[in-house]
Amino acid sequence: MHVLVDLCLVPIGVGVSLSRYVAACEKVVAEAGLKSSLHAYGTNIEGEWDAVFAAVKRCHEVVHELGAPRITTTIKLGTRTDRVQTMEDKVRSVQEKL
Repeated sequence: MHVLVDLCLVPIGVGVSLSRYVAACEKVVAEAGLKSSLHAYGTNIEGEWDAVFAAVKRCHEVVHELGAPRITTTIKLGTRTDRVQTMEDKVRSVQEKL
């Protein structure tokens, strides 16, 4: 099943600068071959359900390996069965109405 995910992974107990951890997770997503788009408060990820959630799990593993004792993650996701929809499709649909 194809899924669009908005992932916000926040390491806790590592100080106020989180870019090192975000970059590590971004690398995981890229290495998984998933389509993604980094934004100010998370990452949009597109792909098959199992591949996306395997990458989310790996992000947790990698961020813990970097020394984060805790992680809190927020995930919003959407699936469709009527047609295939990409991240760009969703943005374009709104931009056309502006």
